[in-house]
Amino acid sequence: MLGLVGDPYAALLALDAWSPDRLRELVGRALDTAAPPAIAAYDGDRARLFPLFRLADDSDREIASCLARGTVLVAVAAAEIVGHVQMLEAGAPATWELKSLAVAEGHRRHDLGRHLVEAGLAHARDRGASRVLLATGAADTALLRFYQRLGFRMLRIDRDAFTPATGYPPALLVDGIRLIDRVWLDVTW
Repeated sequence: MLGLVGDPYAALLALDAWSPDRLRELVGRALDTAAPPAIAAYDGDRARLFPLFRLADDSDREIASCLARGTVLVAVAAAEIVGHVQMLEAGAPATWELKSLAVAEGHRRHDLGRHLVEAGLAHARDRGASRVLLATGAADTALLRFYQRLGFRMLRIDRDAFTPATGYPPALLVDGIRLIDRVWLDVTW
């Protein structure tokens, strides 16, 4: 209910060090019964979405190369865009790519990411897809776990995908693991 990660006992003990305001915010989010954000296709200026795309990717060059492509579905809460999923038609027949996914910090751990992925898959399926691909960093084990829980399976690894030569900062770390290789996953139906 609180969205704590890791060992639940250790996570609860760690709350002892939190400020009262931070604890109130955590409990308030857990008790929030507001309707989930609405998810719909976005037809506005995509430059407005750049901060969300930046949450999903550390390369401005990569973001610039794909920002205008495909369909972007956004999650809106209280008239604010709080998440997105970008879906692209891939080169293979009946295959789409989930290119980008992000949820704003204050809206994480409430299943919004799952809802966005499901909306993206439904969008692709409604357009004749029987397969959706995605690529993510091999170092991001939490994200790999997230996608596998949604039915995605490992497909292949691209070595040395996240380097300065491809527009990424040198020695980029995710949870203390050097981000250098890209993992491809797919789901079929």
